[in-house]
Amino acid sequence: MSTEHEDDWPGLAAGPPVTAAQLTTPRQSTAARQSTAIRQALDWADGQPPIAGSTGRINPVPAWLRFFNSELRLMFGRPRNLALLGVLAIAPVFFGIVLRLTINGGPSGGFPFLNQLAGNGVFLALVMLALMVSLPLLPLGVAVVSGDAIAGEAGHGTLRVLLTVPAGRTRLLIVKYAAIMVFSLAACLLIAVVSLIMGLILFHTGPVTLLSGNTISLGAGVLRVLVVTAYLAVAMTSFGAIGLATSTLTQHPVGAIAGLLVLAIASEICDQLPQLSAIHSFLPTHYWLAWDGLFRSPVDWSGVEHGLLSSVLYAAIFVAIGWAKLTSADITS
Repeated sequence: MSTEHEDDWPGLAAGPPVTAAQLTTPRQSTAARQSTAIRQALDWADGQPPIAGSTGRINPVPAWLRFFNSELRLMFGRPRNLALLGVLAIAPVFFGIVLRLTINGGPSGGFPFLNQLAGNGVFLALVMLALMVSLPLLPLGVAVVSGDAIAGEAGHGTLRVLLTVPAGRTRLLIVKYAAIMVFSLAACLLIAVVSLIMGLILFHTGPVTLLSGNTISLGAGVLRVLVVTAYLAVAMTSFGAIGLATSTLTQHPVGAIAGLLVLAIASEICDQLPQLSAIHSFLPTHYWLAWDGLFRSPVDWSGVEHGLLSSVLYAAIFVAIGWAKLTSADITS
């Protein structure tokens, strides 16, 4: 531990033992994040749970779970992230009303499942999921969270504090990525649930007519929407892995976020160019909307299977890149 941190945090310099409360109370509190980060680091110290209060009892909650819960509280407590989730929740309400006023039951063309929307409100969820990916508001939310995961800690100076105790860089990366996965799933579910509610309010409800002309029950239709939501959440966690790896390469979260958005937009553009058809299947965004086969009878799983394989490969490659960078970086010097 460097001299400057010994001056800032009581108990880190040589001297008599101090309590956990003293360790988590800086003399100079420059940001609320710093106290949270040192608390997380202390939770991981030596892999042992800290003493709980003055009773002397050991906290039965595992250290990794407390660390994970703390990361989720930080992630879902930031006003910026809440604002992004708010936009994702409001979008189905706004677009649902607009589509209700403009769709008259005739062919609408263009966007996927838009022609089926007038016949059944369940399709509003599919329209909004596709729209939020294409705008791209959903990738923006994932980019902000993943790009800030490591770079944000480094920029605020809390990454060095986290890693000067034996928290474990590998476990730190796992917790960060697990939190990104939770945020991705929460964002996709939020869009789907709000869209389903608005679709059932604004449009006709009842048995769902599939793209192949077959009809299934409303419950079966909603279940397929949830499968699409889970598939898209997996795709977003793969995108988040790219952001996590990018976040380990810089101390500036804005740069990581911007780079991730440029990648998503460039991939979408390349995917629309027939001259680049040879590389389409290797693009990270190529299979994001490859779930229309779930709304056919019999179900065509080929697009989903290829998409899941692509997502898993991208996630494995970029988490490994992030791990290699984080574990080899000289952060504590």
